Amino acid sequence: MFSPCWSRLSCVALSSRGRLRTLSLFSSSGSSNWSKVVSDAEKIVGYPTSFMSLRCLLSDELSNVAMHLRKLVGTQHPLLNTARGFVYDSKNNLQMRGLVVLLLSKAAGPSHAASDLLAQDMVSGIYPSQRNLAEITELVHTAFLVHRGIVNLKEWTDSDGPLKDMQFGNKMAVLSGDFLLANACTGLAQLNNTKVVELISSAIGDLVQGVYYENSHNTEENGLTDGIDVAAWEEQTFLSHGALLAKSCQAAMELAKHDKESQRLAYKYGKHLSLGHKLNSDLQPFMKSRVGEPLSFSLSAAPVVFHRQIMGRETWHHQLQQAKTLRNQLDYSKLLAAVKSEKGVSTAMDLCCYHGNKALEAIQAFPSSEARSALENIASAVTKF
Repeated sequence: MFSPCWSRLSCVALSSRGRLRTLSLFSSSGSSNWSKVVSDAEKIVGYPTSFMSLRCLLSDELSNVAMHLRKLVGTQHPLLNTARGFVYDSKNNLQMRGLVVLLLSKAAGPSHAASDLLAQDMVSGIYPSQRNLAEITELVHTAFLVHRGIVNLKEWTDSDGPLKDMQFGNKMAVLSGDFLLANACTGLAQLNNTKVVELISSAIGDLVQGVYYENSHNTEENGLTDGIDVAAWEEQTFLSHGALLAKSCQAAMELAKHDKESQRLAYKYGKHLSLGHKLNSDLQPFMKSRVGEPLSFSLSAAPVVFHRQIMGRETWHHQLQQAKTLRNQLDYSKLLAAVKSEKGVSTAMDLCCYHGNKALEAIQAFPSSEARSALENIASAVTKF
């Protein structure tokens, strides 16, 4: 069997301008309510976060990776921050995709059509194949986080660390990510379900397309142009942040042989939950920025995209120029003030609530249970700011 690796990554990468940017796609917003929701949900499915992280840390393969990572100590390579996240990231709950897959599996229960699936094989109301799927989902997600931590060496500076160490770190990021993906593909084949293989394979393709599309727009130079509109933002965000969860939720229903309607609703829940959470994450700098804290946000963050569309190209171009410093760098505090002064933030909040409500709507068709209540709490939590 493949090596399960449910990581608690706090993956950070260097942007093209040298700033640090968080790559965690399901990180906690810092709310104690969010942590409680996740903790309660983990008890329902029987797999606590710390246990899964421990299993991963004790694997021989990752022990070898950790030994090589010592060479990166003292540098700014993001792979080092990723490794630290395995041990020290106690506040974030990044294995949310796997947790949601397990909760949906438990909420839906066994199917009447699953006559060849033995009920006695279920643990906490979840089939072994569904647990394997949850682990595969997290492996794929983790692999992409590691791959996205590769540094653009054309932007390398002495402050990042020795060039040879940065090059070594990039090689480790590529090989580690490939290793995780290979394990995921091995586990996927062992599920012996061609439709599930097709779903997860297409989700991996969506991730690649979404990240490429995201990187092509997530630059200051593109901020000076028309950029992307709201429809394009939602499409891009679904590919890079929502497709894996949505299709994994659908695959979990397929493994238990639930009908197409159940699969559709599970897909819908995963899709809207992902979009709602991404909107919530994008809103955080605009909702909780404090004086003295380092400020940075993406020019393709939802509030910025909506603000740009509301204001029009000329006004947006003028605001960007006004936010430039003498060194021709963006003063993010000025830009944040400009975005907060209009309706971009409120539009993003409304859209976040919309997706949270759509996720809640999708889950109502499942039988009332602890697992369904946990899924409802998670969907509600992403609308809290």
